[in-house]
Amino acid sequence: MAASLLRFVRSGLGSSFNSCLTARSLRSQLSYTLSVLPAATIRPKDAVTNNQLAAFGEYVAEMMPKYVQQVQVTCYNELEVMIHPDGVIPMLTFLRDHTNGQFRSMVDLTAVDVPTRQNRFEIVYNLLSLRYNSRIRVKTYTDELTPVDSVVSIHKGANWYEREVWDMFGVFFANHPDLRRILTDYGFEGHPFRKDFPLSGYVEVRYDDEVKRVVAEPIELAQEFRKFDLNTPWEVFPAYREPKEAAPKLEAGDEAPEKK
Repeated sequence: MAASLLRFVRSGLGSSFNSCLTARSLRSQLSYTLSVLPAATIRPKDAVTNNQLAAFGEYVAEMMPKYVQQVQVTCYNELEVMIHPDGVIPMLTFLRDHTNGQFRSMVDLTAVDVPTRQNRFEIVYNLLSLRYNSRIRVKTYTDELTPVDSVVSIHKGANWYEREVWDMFGVFFANHPDLRRILTDYGFEGHPFRKDFPLSGYVEVRYDDEVKRVVAEPIELAQEFRKFDLNTPWEVFPAYREPKEAAPKLEAGDEAPEKK
């Protein structure tokens, strides 16, 4: 009995000792890993780069005072130039051909819809200079009816970008060689990325066995596919649930009410 008790104590002490060693080793490995890992990937503030971008932005504004309306350097050292819509061609040509710019690569062209503005669409051109490893963002604006000059003659890569903006936002680009939809189907109505475009859309497509093809019909939300969630968000918390009515107590000799 004493021998078995001694073996039990030894095994317990050994397992606890091993667990302590395991925890200590894990702790040391974790501390070593944290010391080796680099810091968080946050772009550090570079005063030199910020000053250089600001100086180049001021230079661009001085060279193109007719079109430049505002120049700013964001907190992430990104140069932004806001221009008048008539200055899209001159500004992008200047940035591409100037010796100190050479922004010859169009990384992206997109739009932003802000319906509360008079000119609700903001057109954004993201340019890259491989010569100086620098980026610049050019912004302009328009509305639903005013076209913007196409920049395909300056950057060939803007062809599909402008088609996408026309398809999704409905911004018309003048002098585009092939301005047609690129993401939606033939005969699609509306522009999905506009804020006033309904989430369900206007039409639905299905395969018709009679005509043996896919047909488009006005959208119809059947009753069984709708979801009505009338409970308040506080229903998930027990403290905020409404107390249920207690069942009436029956006296001796009373009959229970019939369930309907």
